[in-house]
Amino acid sequence: MKKVSLSLIVLSVAILCTSCFTVIRPGEVGLKRRLGRIVDKTFTPGLYPYNFFATAIIKVPVRTQNLIVTEELPTKEGLNVTAEFSIIYHLKPDKAKTIVETIGLKYDEVVITSVLRSAAPNVTSKFLAKDLYTGERINIAKGIADSITHVIGDRGVVIEAVLLKSIKLPAGLARSIEQKLQAEQEAQQMEFILQREKKEAERKIIEAEGIKKSQQIITEGLNPLIIQYKSIDAFKLLSTSPNTKIVVTDGKTPFLINQDPK
Repeated sequence: MKKVSLSLIVLSVAILCTSCFTVIRPGEVGLKRRLGRIVDKTFTPGLYPYNFFATAIIKVPVRTQNLIVTEELPTKEGLNVTAEFSIIYHLKPDKAKTIVETIGLKYDEVVITSVLRSAAPNVTSKFLAKDLYTGERINIAKGIADSITHVIGDRGVVIEAVLLKSIKLPAGLARSIEQKLQAEQEAQQMEFILQREKKEAERKIIEAEGIKKSQQIITEGLNPLIIQYKSIDAFKLLSTSPNTKIVVTDGKTPFLINQDPK
């Protein structure tokens, strides 16, 4: 019986000693709340003792976090679309105490989500529904991120990025936008083909003009003396040829008839 009691005492002391320490892990900071009041010191990662009867350790994550929010947003045409956002953010470690005291531990709902629901419609209402399917969605997401950052200010919540993950439009509207985008792409392709054909036509005109100028230069250079010189040169070559040939000439230009040997 005494052994059992001793074991219980040892176990109780061990549990009590273990309960007097807390571990702050990487990516978070610790705040000590004593009798309902948060002390000024912020605890970085490590092992810390504390009096669990009168003190509580609040662990606040300061690593990068991802908050998913789904909202219905208006467009410039007055349509409502369902958008899913991924908000990448983190807390400043030196602002953790102020955030917990002034906002609480549900800072993501109180600050980030609330501000997003106010800022996002102001941005999307300036864009057409089809812009959500094009490269404009990057500008939309950036505009929302800038708006949230401006509203939050220097309260310790840092918005790293706002990503527009998915857009859901009414079925008929989605098909219309896709058809319109396809038509625009086909028009751009046709414009490219026309530009290419135009360039090819210009190339052929330049080539023809070059050939014409070349022929003009050759024609201008063929005067009677040049022709006579070329005829004499041709007669010289014929006289040295071993093959049998018949030459019909007026003494100025030769007309050659080849005789195939049999």
